[in-house]
Amino acid sequence: MQLAVASGVLTTLATTCRQSARSPTGEAAIDFDPKFDWRRFAGDEIGLLLDDHPWTSGIQPYLPEFEALTGITLKPRMVAEPAYFAEMEAILRADPVQADAFFLPMDSTAYRLWGDDLLLPLTPLLNDPTLTAASYNLFDFPEGFRLAAMYPPNSGSQQLFGIPATFEAYILFYNKRLVNQFLAGRVPQTMAELVQAATEINQSGQALGAVMRGVKSDAIIDTVSGIVLNGWGAEPTPLPFNLWFDGDWQQPCLNDPRIVEGLTTYARLMQAGPANIKQMNWPEATQLFQAGKAAFYIDASLFGPDFEQRDTSAIAGQVGYTVLPRVHQQSLTGHWLWGLGIPRRARQPQAAWLFIQWATSQAMEAKIAVATGGAPRFSSWLTPSVYTEAINVDYALAVQTAMQTSRPTAVLHPKWNQVALAIAATIHDIYDGVEPALAADQLQTTVQQLMAGEGSP
Repeated sequence: MQLAVASGVLTTLATTCRQSARSPTGEAAIDFDPKFDWRRFAGDEIGLLLDDHPWTSGIQPYLPEFEALTGITLKPRMVAEPAYFAEMEAILRADPVQADAFFLPMDSTAYRLWGDDLLLPLTPLLNDPTLTAASYNLFDFPEGFRLAAMYPPNSGSQQLFGIPATFEAYILFYNKRLVNQFLAGRVPQTMAELVQAATEINQSGQALGAVMRGVKSDAIIDTVSGIVLNGWGAEPTPLPFNLWFDGDWQQPCLNDPRIVEGLTTYARLMQAGPANIKQMNWPEATQLFQAGKAAFYIDASLFGPDFEQRDTSAIAGQVGYTVLPRVHQQSLTGHWLWGLGIPRRARQPQAAWLFIQWATSQAMEAKIAVATGGAPRFSSWLTPSVYTEAINVDYALAVQTAMQTSRPTAVLHPKWNQVALAIAATIHDIYDGVEPALAADQLQTTVQQLMAGEGSP
């Protein structure tokens, strides 16, 4: 994905507002198009179901501005991971649905929800000039981001079911103090060098070499995918199959040498971590790194801004940011998206669309994304901007560089979560000492059996 924006793609928000408000931070409220009726649903109340996520933390201070602009009352409900996913599904399947807009994982989960007719198509709302302001620019989102929630896949009748809210690419965080102490300040340039350095630091007993998502769960699959993609090379990885299937759901390629190498790398980095790493998900791994106890951490780029918060981070000002150390000639990576969607049976879908439109606007994204480092609009990365001036320069450079070679980590199949869990179990097997090629052959057999009898979804 290129960061340059074609002429005419960006639009400018109008400078006059129908309804002005004061931000809780003391800033002037963002102005919106005066020709658009933001108050047409004044008096309505909408429920928001949100994951306890940096994006959610970023938007919370601005929610009163939306209420002042529109006259709509918001009823937000925050749910911590990993409980959010089960709660989200339960709410979407309930009757009545107790949410009008919700934080949507734009991956196989969204695809499965669409297949179960639980998502409202947003295309008709986008195409209605009475419901979408002329200044709202959908094409400011990269095509690869938009395609993540356009169904049916590869169809001329596609509709959009989610708007990108924040993205993560997979990059390397490193503790500068520990790199200086153990590596004379030299950051590993290849993945093999990283594994060796992390192992040696861990064996010293003075610090952890690395922390990773180590739990046997499908929740680690996107970080795993980023590492596997890094060694994949130039061969395409088209959706819906991505790199895990050879153009057919009956033909997994999980014993491909490149996949075996990526899974082995992941397991070796886990071995360079704490003894309880197999019980750690991202909150625990992030906490250890943020406490200054680990030299390296590969995970979601959106964690970067939190590492620079001096009131909560022991390593503020001491974190290095870079793309994944290369396997071949060039560093590659993957990305994953959270978006916003509307339940099919939402009580106030049009009012909910106003919220999504406001929350994902160019003006709001520049403010919200400061908390996440995951602005999915091209315009947010233009210089100068509120967004780029508010974040660490090295971090911004690492993310922008990663974006240029990033590919989706999504796989669009209802059984993908089960396949992802089998991949996580295979990483555990390699961690526990099973020979990688044998573990991958067993994984190939397991997935073939799982997918047996499956046609195209």
